[in-house]
Amino acid sequence: MLPLHDDVPSERLPFVNYLLILACLFAFVQEIRSPDLAVFLAQWAVVPKRLGTEFSEFAAGGGWDQALLTPLTAMFLHGGWLHLLGNMWFLFIFGDNVEGRLGHVRYLLFYLFAGVAATGLQLAFDLGSPLPQLGASGAIAGTLGAYLVMFPYARVLTLIPLGFFVTTAWIAAPWFLGIWFLLQAVSGLLSLSLASGGGGVAWWAHIGGFLVGVMVGSFFRAARRYPRHRRRFRR
Repeated sequence: MLPLHDDVPSERLPFVNYLLILACLFAFVQEIRSPDLAVFLAQWAVVPKRLGTEFSEFAAGGGWDQALLTPLTAMFLHGGWLHLLGNMWFLFIFGDNVEGRLGHVRYLLFYLFAGVAATGLQLAFDLGSPLPQLGASGAIAGTLGAYLVMFPYARVLTLIPLGFFVTTAWIAAPWFLGIWFLLQAVSGLLSLSLASGGGGVAWWAHIGGFLVGVMVGSFFRAARRYPRHRRRFRR
């Protein structure tokens, strides 16, 4: 299923969301222009094995290493055009509304925090891997989780493939995002039983980011700082 747009108007100009998309595009251009992609990714993507070693040394009083910043820098990199465009499309559809509710500065801090937290959960399942991990999926999953809580009455116009045919339908946001999260959870559990030395999708980053988003969204809703979006039904 592919979201086309939702029915919730932006409460303010989501310029932080636009800047995040531009930052990812800029980082991807630098990535593909790099003369040595392996060296570039080793420097800016998360390499779990290296990051774990550097963090242990830093915690023990060792010096600072650039690898400690990679949980932040890696969320602006992507593994290809499809990876980039898919992530940016989801961020474009859902991020503007979350920014509208949280405000510009809080949204930026939330986005970065969700991305780092998502990386942390992924590392817990993949700490010894020497393969680079990259992508904004964890941070965007956090945005989806916050959207679910903040806009429970929203609907998403969705492109649905049915064999050789394609149709569209309005789907309630809790159903759309619930199905999305269920697919991530099932894939994450299945990945635990697969002994693969190759790369793949960081399912646990998706799961961790989404749960962080749900918790943050629930906190702000409980604090009554933002009204919930409600649909007006005609009688």
